[in-house]
Amino acid sequence: MKIKKILNNNAVVVNDLGEEKIVMGSGIAFQKRKNDIIDPSLVEKVFIMDDPDQYGHLQEMLGTLPEEEIAASEQIITYAEHELEVTFNEHIHIALTDHLSFALERIRKGTMIQNTLLDEIRILYPREFQIGLHAKSIIREALQVDIPVDEVGYIAMHIHTAWKNAGVRGTAAETAAMIRDLAEGVEQAAGITLGRGSANYERLVTQLENILRTDENGKLLSELNPEIVRIAKERYTLAYVQATEISGLVEEDYGYVLSDSQRVCLAMEINRINTRSGNGNIS
Repeated sequence: MKIKKILNNNAVVVNDLGEEKIVMGSGIAFQKRKNDIIDPSLVEKVFIMDDPDQYGHLQEMLGTLPEEEIAASEQIITYAEHELEVTFNEHIHIALTDHLSFALERIRKGTMIQNTLLDEIRILYPREFQIGLHAKSIIREALQVDIPVDEVGYIAMHIHTAWKNAGVRGTAAETAAMIRDLAEGVEQAAGITLGRGSANYERLVTQLENILRTDENGKLLSELNPEIVRIAKERYTLAYVQATEISGLVEEDYGYVLSDSQRVCLAMEINRINTRSGNGNIS
């Protein structure tokens, strides 16, 4: 591997048998110049130019952002890959590092952004959230900045998206937002507001996630027998009407159409919360 361009002390563009690559490693460019040969034992990560736009963005980012911020981001990614036993695609190296840089800039300026999906992220993606908490420790130790728990949630979302290799950026965030809105719809229908840190709210969010869950072919995992759907619609008439209204709002806001079976599951949740709140067993 011959150096074509030095991006920073830990990243270089190389020519490897006629193919251009970005390679990273601690001190890989120390006392090096263009056309020098890289020691292969120092190489920790290799990026190949599959997507010219992302490749160019990565080069620019590595050449302009503070090295300690890039190193902290890479440490978080490495920890997440180890914990989840996966290898993320290249996009996470751009997305997380970009996010971390902007977040640190905001924090240093005293500008805080509330993560309105924090409770849902904590419930829906517990492993990713724990990685976010570890990232908080990495950032504190490496950069002497104490990020708020809202940022822990944002980091968890980046890790979740990378883990699931969602083709569209922000898909996981949209799912969490939709579940939050469904939960609020259920609360309004039942005439009660559940404590966001309560076991009851966690149960509701988990149930809503199960209602939306599909297999690898897109088939609903919570699909009910047609006869059960028919009986439930008769038994929970008001709750089904309310569930249908909630479904309409979700379709309008997210373009997601709930099936008859999903609306029945939603109606059953409304009825369950109604019944338990009437008995004084929920809050």
